[in-house]
This record gives sequence, structure tokens and C-alpha cells, in this order.
Amino acid sequence: MRKSGRLVSALSLVAMMTFLMASYSFADDKRPIISKPCAQCHKAEPGVLRGTVGVVSGKAETIQMNTGAVWVVKFDDNTKVEGWGQPLNKLTRDKEIAVFFTKKDNDLYATKVSVKQPAKLPPEKIASTEFVAEHVEKGDALIVDSRPAARFYEGAIPGAINIYDAEFEKHIDKLPKDKNKLIIFYCQGPT
Repeated sequence: MRKSGRLVSALSLVAMMTFLMASYSFADDKRPIISKPCAQCHKAEPGVLRGTVGVVSGKAETIQMNTGAVWVVKFDDNTKVEGWGQPLNKLTRDKEIAVFFTKKDNDLYATKVSVKQPAKLPPEKIASTEFVAEHVEKGDALIVDSRPAARFYEGAIPGAINIYDAEFEKHIDKLPKDKNKLIIFYCQGPT
């Protein structure tokens, strides 16, 4: 009797969980739809995910992306692509993208994927490798790595400090008080 009572309780729990999963609504989803770096220039908007590419599967036709949380979005031949002249399955990890989507059942379907293009910087705003190396050797500049901490710990310029650009305001006290001190910021490249 005890075993059958436990079985009934377990089955009731499974049935309740199945019902709850079936009634899941995207409105209840509290995951961020825009990453912190993207939020510096863009506002969160319904139907758009902004973040970086995780894994793309051409076979499953899915893009896994990171907005501070992981999302999986399906794509197909009807998905429009901007700023990328290759098949979607050739997107590289950490590429910044915006995915415009629709919802169907419990899945997200990409209607458009927009790949962020590198910023065009004037040559005089870009520090050469030689310039940075010279000031690292002299020790007369503060070198700031503005990538996320995980990237910083994978490898950084010797003597650099880490101030992630999306959290810059929280760490402004790490900058020198002397406004004439040379500060060199670097990241993964122009974005």
C-alpha cells in the first residue's frame, strides 16, 4: 500500500510539473533580453534579443546566444541576415548580434539576425602595438582591459587592470586622480 501511495504521489507530481511546463509563458520569463554592453547603446525591446553568439548549429538550425542568460533561437531559410555574408552556421563565438524573433508554442524563431559591424575609428585614435609596448615597458601608463573578467583572466597585457566596460561606472575609482596620466584602454577589438 505504501509503495502504491508513493507511486500515485510521484505520478501526481509529474502530472502537475507537466501542466506547469505546458502553461509556461514567455511573459513569465525573467531572463535578460539585452546584455549589459549592448544596453550602453540600445534599449531593451520586445521581440529582440541583443547579446553575443554562443554556439550555432546548422544541423539543428539553432543559435545559442548570451544576453546575461542563455537563449536558444531557431532559424531557417526565411530568416533574414544583415551584416553577414556567410551562412548563419558560420557565425563565430562572441560575435555581437541582435536577433529579431517571433514566438510559437514554447520556441523562439528568428525572423532577422543582425550582426554588429566593427566601429570605424580614425587612425589617430588607434594605438599601435609598438606604442602600447613602449608605455608598458616604461610603466608610465595605466593599461585597462575592458573585456569581461573571464577574458581578462585568460590572458591580458602584463600590468593591466580589468574594468569591464559594461561596469565602468562601478569602478571609476580605479582610474588615476591625475588627469594627465596616460590611460590606454583595450578590448577584443573595435566594436
